[in-house]
Amino acid sequence: WSPMAVAALRFAIGSVILSALLLWREGPEGFRPTHPWLQLARGICLALATLLFFSAIFVMPLADAMALTFIAPVFTALLSGPLLGEKVRPVVYLACAVALIGVIIVLRPNFAEMGFVALFPLGAALSFSLIVILNRAAAGQGSALSMQVFMALVATPILTVGAVLGDYLGPPSLDLNWPDWTIIVRCAVVAVTASAAHMLIYLGTERAGASTVTPMSYVQIIVATLLGWLLFSDVPDAMTMLGVVIIIAAGLYLWTRTRKQDGKALQ
Repeated sequence: WSPMAVAALRFAIGSVILSALLLWREGPEGFRPTHPWLQLARGICLALATLLFFSAIFVMPLADAMALTFIAPVFTALLSGPLLGEKVRPVVYLACAVALIGVIIVLRPNFAEMGFVALFPLGAALSFSLIVILNRAAAGQGSALSMQVFMALVATPILTVGAVLGDYLGPPSLDLNWPDWTIIVRCAVVAVTASAAHMLIYLGTERAGASTVTPMSYVQIIVATLLGWLLFSDVPDAMTMLGVVIIIAAGLYLWTRTRKQDGKALQ
């Protein structure tokens, strides 16, 4: 099925479930954001991240796509200065340069075979890093549940319009048709699990900060590699795994140095 349609249906289901929960727990007042423009920005970034990542896994191996999204912590650290007013330390630029080498290694075969669509995971990583930063900026402006509802309600119409435009203007792979019931069930499963994941990310970011939470996402490469191997027979080659190791090493180095410097500042 069209990746745009999958993304739209996933968020439509998630919006209904989350909105019902919010109405039950907080009533109509829970749907009134204190900073609407900030919530709009969060929803737009979520729609972009979802669309780009869903598109990526339709055209390239799951582990490869996931590996390229791991540059997100570096993007987060790099953008936290101009967007959150945090001081960007020299170590951030070093980690960014090292991670870029890893990205180039992972992209090597994919870019040659697929062209610019191989850059979709990098766009998803940039969008996800913006979500983390915006989550930090939105901390304390509502419950974790309301924060998820605001994002889902903004992302759903954007992705729906994208799916319709893809049907009219895009290639045959984006054509819309009535899906098999198993596709609807799978979208529902993704809606529940992804909504829970986004809520946990928001809660973690609110309590510990973006730079502490983001590196935890590296556990995904283990899950993505195993699922890609078991379900799709996708096994990353040695060069891809080398690039993954370099990207993760850069992110973890950045994380450890940031924590040490923050600890000294507090003393």
